[in-house]
Amino acid sequence: MALFSITRYAAEEEEEEEAGAEAQERARVLLERLREQAKARQLRRQREERPRGAGGEPAAGGEAPSPGSEGRGRPRGERRAAAERAAGGSAAPGGGEEEDEDEEDGGAAPAEGRGHGAGGDSEEDIKQQEGRRNVKNKSKRKKRNEETEGAERKKARSEGAEGNQSTKEELPVAASGEEATPPPSSLVVLGDYDRKPVQKVQPFLPQWLAQPKLLQKRIKENLIPVGDVPGIHPKLLKKLQMNGIESFFPVQAEVIPAILQSASNGYLVGQGGYRPKDICVSAPTGSGKTLSFVIPIVQVLLDRVVCQVRALVVLPTKELAQQVSKVFNIYTDGTGLKVVLITGQKSFAKEQDMLVQKKVTGYCSLADIIVATPGRLADHISKTPGFNLTQLRFLIIDEADRMIDDMHQNWLNQVVRAAFQVENDSGSNTLFQRTKPGPVTAASCCYPQIPLQKLLFSATLTQDPEKLQQLGLFQPRLFTSVYSEKKTLGTETEQDAEEKYTLPEGLSQCYVPCDLNSKPLLLLHFMLTMKFTRVLCFTNSREASHRLFLLVKAFGGISVAEFSSRLPPNERQRTMKEFEQGKVQLLISTDATARGIDIKGVNCVINYDAPQFIRTYIHRVGRTARAGKVGLAFSMVLRIQERRFLRMLKDAGIPDIKKHLVKGKLLKPLVQQYEEALSKLEKTVKGERAQKRA
Repeated sequence: MALFSITRYAAEEEEEEEAGAEAQERARVLLERLREQAKARQLRRQREERPRGAGGEPAAGGEAPSPGSEGRGRPRGERRAAAERAAGGSAAPGGGEEEDEDEEDGGAAPAEGRGHGAGGDSEEDIKQQEGRRNVKNKSKRKKRNEETEGAERKKARSEGAEGNQSTKEELPVAASGEEATPPPSSLVVLGDYDRKPVQKVQPFLPQWLAQPKLLQKRIKENLIPVGDVPGIHPKLLKKLQMNGIESFFPVQAEVIPAILQSASNGYLVGQGGYRPKDICVSAPTGSGKTLSFVIPIVQVLLDRVVCQVRALVVLPTKELAQQVSKVFNIYTDGTGLKVVLITGQKSFAKEQDMLVQKKVTGYCSLADIIVATPGRLADHISKTPGFNLTQLRFLIIDEADRMIDDMHQNWLNQVVRAAFQVENDSGSNTLFQRTKPGPVTAASCCYPQIPLQKLLFSATLTQDPEKLQQLGLFQPRLFTSVYSEKKTLGTETEQDAEEKYTLPEGLSQCYVPCDLNSKPLLLLHFMLTMKFTRVLCFTNSREASHRLFLLVKAFGGISVAEFSSRLPPNERQRTMKEFEQGKVQLLISTDATARGIDIKGVNCVINYDAPQFIRTYIHRVGRTARAGKVGLAFSMVLRIQERRFLRMLKDAGIPDIKKHLVKGKLLKPLVQQYEEALSKLEKTVKGERAQKRA
């Protein structure tokens, strides 16, 4: 850009120099023409006046005119007009004739006087015109120099060229010192532009995302008695009452009837013979999503005769899978339905024995409902003989956003391929064998087939259609509680795009600005002064979790435990049970417990390390204030992280977080004991490193 500008300005200076040289050349030529025309007129007049002077006739007054009287008698305006005609290129013979007529009207004069007067006036006029022309050229040159600095120099230069062309044809009468105002131009100088406000791009969502079924946010104010929800089996109503559940949360009251309605004709065919719609649920943590799919699935499978895998629940972590498996076992007790958990906590051979049994007639399934993690599930699909999913009716994906992120494991494609795989046994029943869904045609409707319905549940379900497309959903329905409360609740209203996530109703949020050295002291201060009974503390890595656990343990006065992937599964189970029983006051954990784990009685969640992503924050603080209860969440944020942290929450529609300041004098009583704990920590870490090396 700079090189282009320099080249352009240099070219303009050369053009101005050439224009000045051309103007001087034109002035010189014009001056010569005027002199030649003046001499020609003078000679012509002298030739015409000689015969009159030879006749010797006196003037009308009786006296002969004095020499040069005619030149003095002609008005100055006529002489100027003659000079203008000469400058305009009209110094033709006709011009001389007009001047001769004027002279004849003015009277006769001697030849010498006439020649002297005409020649003198012409040279004087020529000098005046030359001076005026020089002044005019200077003013024009100055104007061009000024116009090159503005945005209108191109148009001004074109008009200046037209003015120069007109100067060739007509000599200006009087010099003008005023500069003409340049006309407005529509041209724009490169790089000189006005900043325009950037328009916010409104996302274009599919109809099922743009117009979801809205759920009530406030749990306590919208409890619905169990008996008011239609279609629930009496056996399950008894189970609910036995477990102390007398009312359903809003998400349960909406989703349970929707799933039951899709299987109203049994699990072998869809409603009216059509394929049922898939269901997506986005609701805050602790809102009862697990029971929303456990109750309808158990009820649909109550009438099954042959044991086959009819429902498959896939979850991201082993702990969450164990929790869901416990809920299924509670409501399938006494029904004859079998629930199998495959997460890798048992040996692969034991899990195979739990899934299938080999008989003389072939393999038979031992599970109606399977709860699994994706990796272990993929292993059994490919390596366990006799394990098939050809009778699968429900595929439940809990924590769906996390499962979409883990789609690189290709577990979903393996499940779908196994579900629509044709059995090799020639004697098998082909009536209800199914093919992969395609376009609905007359031929495809001739034979009934078991539909595969997908149910998605998450507190942070993505709104990105491209990611959801990976799941291959069929005409999905969305139930969500993510909307603005300013809008009126209705059956089908447009979703608010500004509020992306919803937090539990009874959650109070605070953040504590701090530096790196004061973070352990702040944690100890909160634990010793606020007297919490169950506190869940999150770090960003298992190394940080372990070091913080050793530090708090060395400080003393607080019952503390750690929970991370560095511990074996049985030790993690024991730690979680002790925490639920109240034997452990502070549980320091990685994000392994942030997803879906329902720990009863958590008073407070402390983000010792600030989360890097909003979804991590949502799931961490969702471990408290569950099921309509009250909870508190603290986030320790470094000074350099504060701005980004607040912007992350604001972009997610969570602007109402409070700032909690802790004065330094409150931490001083802990400093001495804290320094002693640091020295103990150093020795412990050195000992652990030595053991690893050994």
